[in-house]
Order: sequence, then structure tokens, then C-alpha cells
Amino acid sequence: MPPVSGVFEPPSNRTRRSGLKRSLTTISRLYGNPSWSPDESADGRDVLSALILTILSQATTDGNRDIAYARLRRRFPTWEKVLKADVNKVEEAIRPAGLSRQKSARIQALLAWLKKTRNELSAEFLHDLDLPEAMDRLGHLRGIGVKTLSVVLMFTCGRDVFPVDTHVHRVCRRLGLIDEKCSTEKAHAEMANLLRPGESFAAHVNFWKFGKFICRAQCPNCDACPLVKDCVYPEKNFSEAM
Repeated sequence: MPPVSGVFEPPSNRTRRSGLKRSLTTISRLYGNPSWSPDESADGRDVLSALILTILSQATTDGNRDIAYARLRRRFPTWEKVLKADVNKVEEAIRPAGLSRQKSARIQALLAWLKKTRNELSAEFLHDLDLPEAMDRLGHLRGIGVKTLSVVLMFTCGRDVFPVDTHVHRVCRRLGLIDEKCSTEKAHAEMANLLRPGESFAAHVNFWKFGKFICRAQCPNCDACPLVKDCVYPEKNFSEAM
């Protein structure tokens, strides 16, 4: 039921779990039931490459991210060369991704930390860590928060974690699965409590598609939405609400 006067009353966990299950079943009719495979792992990249790719993806489009990553690898064929390079040259290489000054410093900081603590430029050890352990190891580094780690752990390592990006966060809020004011970071923990083992990959992929193409931030296509009856978003954009 839509909120009264725009005030959102979060439902109980049992109700939210029921709504999540219903939403996942319905949305799978649109997009199928994707499952993880090694082919999903950032085009076969190793874990460190996937981490750097994900850093580049922050606050930009996939196209700009890919251009920046290709330029970086072309100019610096090894991560050792990236670590030893003048930061201004790394910044120039990744400029198409935006925020290049911040991202170049964060990439070099990650590489320096790996070199110092593990004596190698590799992040394959993440395969053996669950999300809390990974956060404890890498979460102190700027630019590597819970979303970045969740993306890499899920897509590259095949771990059963649920990344909450902008699209997924919006969908979860509008479906009443999380509180209206729930932050993206807190949403990771909230959704982890609702999802059952094995559901995370399909839920993330399908919610991401749903948020990008139907439940858009501006002008959501509510007429095409199969979940509109569960939506608590007070500004629905479909003919019956006009």
C-alpha cells in the first residue's frame, strides 16, 4: 500500500522477505534466472584487474570505464609499471573515466599496499575470504568500499554476495525492501539478511537491469512495470496515477 503523506513505514522482515521472493519470481520472467560462471568474471580478468576496473567504474559510464582501462593497460602493460609510474601519467591515462586524480592515487595506493603487505601484485587471496574478512583486509583503502568489494567478490570470485549499486539501491527502496533513507552501504547488510543462499547473483543482475531500463531514477516506466503493485514509491509515473 502506498505510504500516507509520503511517510514510509518499513514492513517487518517477514513481510519484506515475502515481497522480495515475489519480486524475484516476477522479475525472472522478464530476464530469466542468470547464474554465475567463470565467463561472468569481468571478461576473465584476475582479481586485481577486476578491482582496478571497478575503481575506474565509480561515478562514470561503463563505456568510459572501459576506455580508461584499455588506455591504462596499453601505456603500462604490467601493474608493476603502474605502481612505479608518475601518478600524473597514470592520471592522464585514465582521464576518460573521470575523477582521474582521485582514482589514479587510489589505484597506486592499492598496488603499494599489496606490494608491502603481500610482497606481490595480486589479489587472488580474496577467493578465500568472505565479505567481512575482505572488508577487514581492504576496506581501509580509499575507493575500495563494500560495494566495490561485493562486485569483485560476486562477479570475479563467484561468491554469494549482493552488491548494491545505484540502480539496485533505488529498486530495493521503491519496493520497500529497505527503508527509504537507508544508505547504500547499510543496504548491503539489510539485503544480506533477506536473501537466501544462492539468490544473490540472479537478484543483483535482474534488479540492475530492472533499475536501468524500467525503474529508472527519472521518469520510471511504471506502465511496463510488473511490480507496480508492490511499489511504495509515492511518485509513480503511470496512467492510472495521473
